[in-house]
Amino acid sequence: MKFFWIIPFFLLQDAAAFLMKNAKVRLCLQASPTYGNLLLEDCDPLLDSQDWSWQGDALMNHGTQSCLSVVGTNSVRMSPCGGTGYTSWDCSESLLSPQGSSQGYLLANKGRVALSSGGGLKAQWQDAAGESVCKEKAAAEDPYFLAALTSTRVYDHTAGNVTLALGIAQEELEELLWFFRREDPSAWNYSVLALSLVAMILGLFLLAINVKQNRKRKSLEYREAGQTVQQAELETKQALMSVQEYSPAKLQTQEPVPQDQGAGEVLVQWKDGTITSLYSGRSEDTL
Repeated sequence: MKFFWIIPFFLLQDAAAFLMKNAKVRLCLQASPTYGNLLLEDCDPLLDSQDWSWQGDALMNHGTQSCLSVVGTNSVRMSPCGGTGYTSWDCSESLLSPQGSSQGYLLANKGRVALSSGGGLKAQWQDAAGESVCKEKAAAEDPYFLAALTSTRVYDHTAGNVTLALGIAQEELEELLWFFRREDPSAWNYSVLALSLVAMILGLFLLAINVKQNRKRKSLEYREAGQTVQQAELETKQALMSVQEYSPAKLQTQEPVPQDQGAGEVLVQWKDGTITSLYSGRSEDTL
């Protein structure tokens, strides 16, 4: 059952997790796994500590499994989701502000993250594609969006909540989601590259065999054509020789019939050269 959802979960993990890049400093928000501090570092999609997702109105970090919270008047850090420091956020036009508070907006200031009443590019947060993180929240809050991606959840219009349709548990869903998020695609890329090289070599080999067979076939055709022409010439010469044997010139050279041969008389010439009459009876004169 797990492998049946490989493709949907692989699509879902890209939609659920996103980077939070500041529009001014062009650095990404990263959660420290030890003390829960927040850092601004170069963007790296492979780092779980830079992956964020909307859990309702909370921003959860996938590396620390904790939520972005407000501490004090203008400080922010990571704290357990649902705990005392749990903070919900409003998102509008790439600006993040704590719900029910006028402490200002989350912005990057001198290499750190804090709350301030100022705005501008320092307070605007985008994903890796340059889109507002507010769009990610809207997608996460839309149950039809999740159903279209995974087809494992059905929105119950009467109950107003999301239920699992095919018996897969929520823990199993999250496990598969994180597994394919952390999976290294290098092995797959190398496999595809190796298969491409093998296919290219096989194609060149088949092309060489085809060229060789075509040349051999043409050579046989030329040889058969030459033999056919020679056979035709030989038959023509034999026909000419047969005609020459029975030419009128040779017929004229035959010995003439003896002048004293009578009408109706049959003469026979023997091997010794003598000529005699076939019938030795009486001639017509004696009758």
